[in-house]
Amino acid sequence: MSSQPSSPPSTGTEEPSLVHAVAPGAELLETAAGTLRMLAEPTRLHLLWQLAQGPKTVTELTAAAAAPRTVVSQHLAKLRLSGLVDTRKDGRHVIYSLHDGHLIRLIQETINHADHRVTGEPVHV
Repeated sequence: MSSQPSSPPSTGTEEPSLVHAVAPGAELLETAAGTLRMLAEPTRLHLLWQLAQGPKTVTELTAAAAAPRTVVSQHLAKLRLSGLVDTRKDGRHVIYSLHDGHLIRLIQETINHADHRVTGEPVHV
């Protein structure tokens, strides 16, 4: 079972879509599950949430996460290898950023969902 787009394939000239109308097949589901596995660790999720606010250095992420630099670096390496974060050099610093806007929205909605669960605020319908 493969993922079948319900619209014609992209020609690469139009704006990227926020919503992809696909029927999830095995490959797509496994890829999505892999992304969710990366979010399933609290320190990694915190790092991703920080990056959803904008690009940051390892030093900034270490301070924000209140975790040892080695731990932060290991998590960032996993996130980079999984394709969730990108890096660029700025002098001696490595700047980390989220790979795409879908991740920003996924992380924000994950945190918003948790906020409803923790605070008891009514859910959105």
